[in-house]
Amino acid sequence: MSWGAELWDQFDSLEKHTQWGIDLLEKYIKFVKERTEIELSYAKQLRNLSKKYQPKKNSKEEEEYKYTSCQAFLSTLHETSDYAGQHEVISENMTAQIMVDLARYVQELKQERKANFHDGRKAQQHMETCWKQLESSKRRFERDCKEAERAQQYFEKMDADINVTKADVEKARQQAQIRHQMAEDSRADYSSILQKFNQEQHEYYHTHIPNIFQKIQEMEERRIVRIGESMKTYAEVDRQVIPILGKCLDGIVAAAQAIDQKSDSQLVIEAYKSGFEPPGDIEFEDYTQPLKRTVSNNSLSTPRADGKAELKFGGKSKGKLWPFIKKNKRRRWRP
Repeated sequence: MSWGAELWDQFDSLEKHTQWGIDLLEKYIKFVKERTEIELSYAKQLRNLSKKYQPKKNSKEEEEYKYTSCQAFLSTLHETSDYAGQHEVISENMTAQIMVDLARYVQELKQERKANFHDGRKAQQHMETCWKQLESSKRRFERDCKEAERAQQYFEKMDADINVTKADVEKARQQAQIRHQMAEDSRADYSSILQKFNQEQHEYYHTHIPNIFQKIQEMEERRIVRIGESMKTYAEVDRQVIPILGKCLDGIVAAAQAIDQKSDSQLVIEAYKSGFEPPGDIEFEDYTQPLKRTVSNNSLSTPRADGKAELKFGGKSKGKLWPFIKKNKRRRWRP
């Protein structure tokens, strides 16, 4: 399957096709470039996100990270930052292993393509020159043949005319001979040029063009292989960081599994335990003491020894205050 044999007459089509191939390669480079920019932007956003939620030093927030759940969150922030670093690695490797390499290759490919098609156009121009020479010699041969025929007819006419002098007949004969000789010379020249043209044309279609088109075909196939290898590299760059990304995720899972709710609960006790004992039962304060004596009409008129009626009201009892309630304030139950 050779372009030289199958596409011998498609020089312009191959020129357009190979240019399309270079355009595709440049489009792929642009795609990878935008991917690297996305990776860098994503990594930057992840780092900023991780930094945003880091506890401030010497702050109350930093004290909260004694809890295992907070420590797990802190580990998640650190792993997220490392995760971002791997996306930076993806960007760097794609730039170095794909973009830079392909950009250099595209320049080499353009030069090679230019040289191949320059040779092809040079061969075309040579054949066009040969064709013009052939056409010129052919027209000259045709013209000389017609002139020789007219000269021959003129000579025969003069020779048949009895009124024409021998000198005029001889002159016509010589002119006819000259024209015949010119026609023969043109014929020989045309034959030689035609033979040379056929030889040049055979070499053009069976040697020069096949060789040039073979180079162009090999160049194009190398381009196809190269873009395929770049696509494999594109996937491999991603694949190389997967184990490290997995370790980052494993670190987050390990931190989450290290969360100990019992330990955190104990820390809450240690942080907020007051040391006080819970309050005891509150004594009943009986405000019905003054009513226990039945007041009757007689008792109201019966004087006491000291001449005063016995009116005794229960005083305020001093019950135990709730331990968290301040004095001189209305008591209220609090949980």
